[in-house]
Amino acid sequence: MDPLAALLDGPRAHGAFLLRSVLTPPWSLRIEDEAPLTIVAVVTGEAWLVPDHGDATHLEAGDIAIALGPDPYLFADDPATPPQAVILPGQECRTPDGEHLIDLVDVGVRTWGTPAGGTTVLLTGTYPRVGEVSRRLLAALPQTLLVRAADWDSPLVPLLATEIGRDVPGQEAVLDRLLDLLLIAALRTWFARPGSAAPAWYRAHDDPVAGRALRLLQDQPAHPWTVAELAAGTGVSRAALARRFTATVGEPPMAYLAAWRLALAADLLRQQPDATIGAIARRVGYGSAFALSAAFKREYGRSPQQYRTRVPA
Repeated sequence: MDPLAALLDGPRAHGAFLLRSVLTPPWSLRIEDEAPLTIVAVVTGEAWLVPDHGDATHLEAGDIAIALGPDPYLFADDPATPPQAVILPGQECRTPDGEHLIDLVDVGVRTWGTPAGGTTVLLTGTYPRVGEVSRRLLAALPQTLLVRAADWDSPLVPLLATEIGRDVPGQEAVLDRLLDLLLIAALRTWFARPGSAAPAWYRAHDDPVAGRALRLLQDQPAHPWTVAELAAGTGVSRAALARRFTATVGEPPMAYLAAWRLALAADLLRQQPDATIGAIARRVGYGSAFALSAAFKREYGRSPQQYRTRVPA
């Protein structure tokens, strides 16, 4: 598993909110849903992404924007257009005065907008939650980022635009996977752009030593790794591996492994509520529930069971 795929395994869509918006200018949507990650593709027309703090960004057909929450932002035909709708947590839509919307309504399967149609079509995919694994990914991203249509050649936006309007059995799973593919492709393009300040864990993928070691740790977190065994797996000495890994990834291999195991455990606690702490401990490389619990509490400030039940630290 490469580093980007491993980190994207955290925010994989499971019943993610997906919507096609068909809008006629002037239009303006204020997003206050507090979602940790939202991806918007402009199918036709144009739009502006206006964060509360930062510069407005113009988008054209084929462009993709990724916005990180929980800070609010505006999507509009023009930065000066007053909001006509506010998107709240749980995807509740209200007017700026808190009233029910009447100008924007359901106009089809997973489609919302002006009843007479419109010249601007947006596809929006919202990840309502992310796991501890994916926080490494989110920490590497700016509040908003843009992938221009000219910078990539992908069939995913037209395919998602077609599939989002279909109402057939199994379609939710199809849309979830398409959204994941769109996110992965967009981020890969953004990280690979000229002059990109890609994070260390992404650049490490291309390093013949650190990249190999990183994949071994991510693919087999339960293995009782030592620096010596990891070095043997990459064909260098222990000292060479330790130096190369630390310089490339930004932390020593065993420190990375410890954080990776705990992040995996945190996600498993939420994803598999019936799994015992002992079973999860074994899956991520701890010898017992006690060993995992002690390390988990040091890292997250609460026990695995408290984390699972969302008891505050």
